[in-house]
Amino acid sequence: MSVSTQGASSLRVLMTADAVGGVWQYALDVAEGLRAYGVETTLAVLGPAPSNDQIKRAKAAGIDLITTDLPLDWTAERPRDVEEAGRALARISAQIKPDIVHLNSPALAASGQHDCPIVAVCHSCVATWWEAVRGGSLPEEFAWRANLVRQGYHVADKLLAPTAAFATATARTYSLAAAPAVVRNGRRAMPTGEPVSRDIFAFTAGRLWDDGKNFVTIDRSAERLSFPVLAAGPLKGPNGTQVEARHAISLGRLSDDDIARYLSAQPIFVSVAKYEPFGLAALEAAQAGCALVLSDIPTFRELWDGEAVFVAPDDDRALAQAIEHLASDEATRRQLGEAAKKRAAAYSVEAMSAGVLEAYRSLLPSRFELISLKGAAA
Repeated sequence: MSVSTQGASSLRVLMTADAVGGVWQYALDVAEGLRAYGVETTLAVLGPAPSNDQIKRAKAAGIDLITTDLPLDWTAERPRDVEEAGRALARISAQIKPDIVHLNSPALAASGQHDCPIVAVCHSCVATWWEAVRGGSLPEEFAWRANLVRQGYHVADKLLAPTAAFATATARTYSLAAAPAVVRNGRRAMPTGEPVSRDIFAFTAGRLWDDGKNFVTIDRSAERLSFPVLAAGPLKGPNGTQVEARHAISLGRLSDDDIARYLSAQPIFVSVAKYEPFGLAALEAAQAGCALVLSDIPTFRELWDGEAVFVAPDDDRALAQAIEHLASDEATRRQLGEAAKKRAAAYSVEAMSAGVLEAYRSLLPSRFELISLKGAAA
């Protein structure tokens, strides 16, 4: 995709994020990538405040942060809490006067009125999560959240999704007239850290407390292995959900630099998520040249087919066998790691940022044409 940097000069974006999961990294990478096109981004953070290392990372990227103390839609206790958060965000928007509002939490569009186009990204939602992880009818506490997401999807001027598989699931779940446009997530490769001094090990990372990540299967498989499984990420979530590490070794939440040190040792990376609209942790591992063992779900197949070992999400015995086999076969392990690294190059921050910018362009054609003409005249 070819996008002129001149055409995006001085574009101002108000973007939402939370500091809990992958959306934080997505927001920082997109905002930093868009700077190359002259786009200025203000990041409004909902939910728990960012940690010191997260704030430091945002400042280093030249991103303005606003910590709102507003609730996340998936942790709020009542619909009106989310609706008020949407109105509060609209008031922030009225002060900043952006050209685009970029919502990484589409439910916020349900109640807030903005004086500019809205791009909403379908990162995940409770309805598609429930279908993949639980099945059956939505409980009431999920139903009202899904309804707000549905309203937000219909208010937004443009919907994006990180994979075609998730775009299809979103369109089906919410009866959308058209599936969201696909702009695959990207990740800037982590700086190579000094590798941890370890023999062979398996590694996983993410929101371990989230049942969709299916850490319990990884933990069960760890009992069957002859070497350790290290797990980076919180065991307790902001919504009170908690999981135990009985056999895997919990490392807690790690900074990007610390994760880079573990990935630099090129462990066998494992994710057997039941629900994963994209999977940034797998991408980070692939960029480091790690062999991937992944759950056989549509999104992982779309992204990594032919470059990873796939297993059924709930089969801890098959998972342990796949990991043990790779540990004993160095040639295959290195071959898979190189293949994953080559595939990962396609999922770059540059490609993601260009795709997001193209979405902005489609909503502000006259603005882009005017700026392009001024740039040409100069």
